[in-house]
This record gives sequence, structure tokens and C-alpha cells, in this order.
Amino acid sequence: MRKTLIPIFASALALLGCTTDCNNNNASTCNKVGDDLSHGFTNEPKIPTSFANDTDLIMSKAYWNVWNENVQKEIDERIEKYRKANASVKIKDIDTSKPVKVKQVSHKFIFGAHIFNFNQLGKKEYNDTYKSLYGSLFNSATIAFYWKTFEMEFDKMRFETEYWDTEEFWNNVKHPKTMPHWRRPSTDQVVEFCEQKGIRMHGHPLIWGNRRWHCPEEQIFQKYADNDEKIRIRRNVLRSSNEVAPYLAHTDTYKKMPLAEFEKRFADIAQIMKERSEIRVREIAKRYGDRIHSWDVVNESASDFMRGNLPSKCKKITRSVYGIMEPDYDFNAFMLAQKYLPKKALLNINDYNTSKYYLKQIDSLTKRGCEIDIVGAQMHLFNPKLTLAMSNGDFSNPQLAKQTPTKIKEIMDNLSKAGKPIHLSEITVTAAGTSHKDRMKQAVALRNLYRMWFSIEKMMGITMWNVVDDCGAPGEPTLSGLFTRDMQPKPAYHAINNLINKEWKTNIITKTDNNGNVAFRGFKGKYEISYTDKNGKQKTITYNLE
Repeated sequence: MRKTLIPIFASALALLGCTTDCNNNNASTCNKVGDDLSHGFTNEPKIPTSFANDTDLIMSKAYWNVWNENVQKEIDERIEKYRKANASVKIKDIDTSKPVKVKQVSHKFIFGAHIFNFNQLGKKEYNDTYKSLYGSLFNSATIAFYWKTFEMEFDKMRFETEYWDTEEFWNNVKHPKTMPHWRRPSTDQVVEFCEQKGIRMHGHPLIWGNRRWHCPEEQIFQKYADNDEKIRIRRNVLRSSNEVAPYLAHTDTYKKMPLAEFEKRFADIAQIMKERSEIRVREIAKRYGDRIHSWDVVNESASDFMRGNLPSKCKKITRSVYGIMEPDYDFNAFMLAQKYLPKKALLNINDYNTSKYYLKQIDSLTKRGCEIDIVGAQMHLFNPKLTLAMSNGDFSNPQLAKQTPTKIKEIMDNLSKAGKPIHLSEITVTAAGTSHKDRMKQAVALRNLYRMWFSIEKMMGITMWNVVDDCGAPGEPTLSGLFTRDMQPKPAYHAINNLINKEWKTNIITKTDNNGNVAFRGFKGKYEISYTDKNGKQKTITYNLE
């Protein structure tokens, strides 16, 4: 662990009296789906599954008319068809007269969540509960690699854990949201935790144009632009002398500037961004290339493609909706990933824009030589009023109109035309409020949506975004978690846990045929098969059902 601290935080740490090293996580080394993974939580509510058993009228009849019995039957049929398989295992030394126990211990399907709040929840017991979810509820963790907070100082990437990344530090911070590295834990400690627990890891993101959360245009501008350039940009482009470079894209001057003039003014900055991007990807790949399983190579670039900004009309620069970007940044991102990451690392494209333009962008990039392994899609219902409207059966809002069973199937069938697995990489469904009934609305909505997504043939995984209430980014809802801020389970937790660890888990006791063949149909994943051999000894073998 490095002893030095990022300079801007030296005084804050001194005030807290922070002097000790980080704590050992004592992480478990198994990644099994247990028999009862309620974590000791009591008062589990009964989540209604139809209008007939929705005795408390959590959802309206109009809602259940949309999610009706025929829809539920179709979902069940697709789950049976696409998520399960037949198994036949021959065991040579088995006593065919004795029963055989078949126990599913992990899923092939990805049930993930981001792990941005690692060690940051303020109390050890909160952090312990949070960590226990990875390996029990979630078999995949999305790890933060947002450029601005990952490299707060040039050439100093936040791989290693310094004191301000430790549980002790965060336990002494009164206002965690004011910290610039809130929701951005140092990566080494998170990667090591996931490796100890056998958790699949997903890096997010490598390249993204967003100035608020990712792209460090202002740092690059301040470091490399000379004084005349800074003065010229402030006078001619920015709306006020106090405004900084990340908001160039918001100005009329930026939008209306002739392309030739734009290229002349900003091409140097774009070239520097391209060079810095390569350094970033190279160094991340060097450290984690053989350890992290998949990456969002480029994030939310479809809007630029849709507006004709990609491929770039300039050879030196892209006039992105985000601001100054390197030319053809989506294509270049994949070229960097293919250059530095190993073949086994899966390369994702990720976007909230699931329109026809996204499919065209994927096709265009593929034809140009980009190796896109997975298509990422997002679904965020950030406004509690939307959950309330949904529960009332009102799907008139454009966001909600996409969340009916028919429309979800249509969108996913369209994305499936890319011929790639689909990862629903970021999902948010906020509670309608803080009352029990408002939280139950979230639980019912999530249960039906998870079932629908799980039933899609090309779907390979679903990743929850904010696991804990009031732990999202500014602008994200405070009620979108599966847990309250003090790590008490909400009905939504129980709804998802029951699906993942009960309904969608195969545990049976069966017998072999006379030849020692064990046959069963189960959900795809890893199994332990326990039996008695011909000498009366108990044995267990593992079996992967694909």
C-alpha cells in the first residue's frame, strides 16, 4: 500500500486522524447458491404474482391486465426452453439402489450488480452485509473505471488502496457524498475481493464521452493548452469566464462553429485525448487483462452515431454531443481493447439507446473489424412517479411504454439480430415511496421484469445498478436499492432472491437407471451430484450443465 495520499485530500485526512491501514476483508472462497440465502432477514413479505393473489391491491387490475396469465405462461415457457437443459451423467461406481442428490451450486446466467459502494457504507455491519451479497445473490460485479476519478492526477491511476479507500476512513466520514471518490473504490481491493469469492468481474467503462462522470477534458485542457488558447476558448466558446472545458458541447458557439474551424481550433486537444486513452487502456489491461472477464469498451456512443458524428467527418477530431472527442472514438476504443486485452476478455458495447441506430452502429463497427462479443443494454426508471404510474397500469409515459411485455420482447428481438449475447448491463426500478406498499410496488415490478428478461433467448445476464438506497450518483433516485441505507432488506430484495436462489435453482433427489445414468432437467449452471458408491461410501462429483 502506498503511504502517500492524493494531495488535495491531505488536510481532510489529517482532520479525521486517519492513520491505520485497511482491514482484511476475510472474504469467503466459495461462490455457491446456498439452500437458504435470506441472510437471516425476517419478515419476508409475500410478493403477489397475479391479480388473484394481490389481496392488498399493491398493483392495479390494469397493471395485471398487462402482466396477465397468458403473458406469465409465455414467460414460463421461454424460461423452460432457453434457461434449462437436459442432463445425463453416467456414474460408474454408483449403487443404483440408493437415491442421488442433485444440487445446483451456481448459475451460468449472470445475475450482477455494480460494486461501487465497497467499504463505503459507514459501518462494518453494513459493509459486511453488502459484501455477503456477492457470491450469494450476485455472481457478477461491475467495477468502476471512470477516468476522472480513476486518474485524478496524470499518470497516477488509482489501482492501489490508500488510506482514503479503507473502511476505517469511510466509517469516519460524516458526509460521504461530498468525497470525490464516493462510489469509486480503488480497484485492487475490489478485484482481490471478487477473486477470493469467485465472482465474475465486469469493467466499466474504458471509453466514454461523458464529461461529468468520465472524460477528463478539463484536466487535459488545463495541462496542455497554452495561456493564449485558454483565453481564446474562454472568450469565444464558453458562456462565462468561470465555465470550464467539459461544457463546451452545451454552447451555441460549439454547435454552430464551421467544421473546418472546429477542427483547426481543437484537433490538438483531441489528439492528446487519443494518446491519453491509449495509455489508460494499456495500463489497465496490463494490470487486469487476465483477471477481469469482460469490459464495456465504449459506453453510450449510439447518440453520436445517430447524429452522424461517427464515423467522424474530420480525420483529427469528432464533434461529439459530449464535447471534443478523438476521431472515431467508438471504433478506436475497440482497436485499443483488441490490441491490449487478451482474447479471453469479452468486449462489450453498452448503451441506453436501443433504437435501430444502435443496431446499425454495431453492424458498422463489426464490418470495420471490431470484435464485439456482447451487446449491452440499459433500463433505468429513475422517477418514483413512474413506478407509481406503472402500478396503476398507466404505461403512457414514453419510458414506461417500453416496459410492457410486448415492447420488451420487441426491443430484445431487435437487438438479437446482432447475433450476440445481450447483457442488460444497468437496470434501475425505484420504489414509489418509503411506505411498505410503495416498496412492494417496486418488488412486484422488478419480479415481473426480471422474469421477462430472463426468458429472452439471447439474454446472458442482468445487472442491478444501485443495490442500496441513497447510494446512487447525483440525479439518481434515493429509493432504487434492494436495501435501505442502513442495509435492511426491502421487499425487492426478497423478490429477486426468491427468483435467483429458489425458483430458478434446481435441487432434486432422484435415482439412476440400472446402468448408473443420472438424468434430470435443470437450470444451466454448476451442480454437485452426491451418491453412494458400491462400497457404501458417500461421494460427490461436480457437473456443468450447459
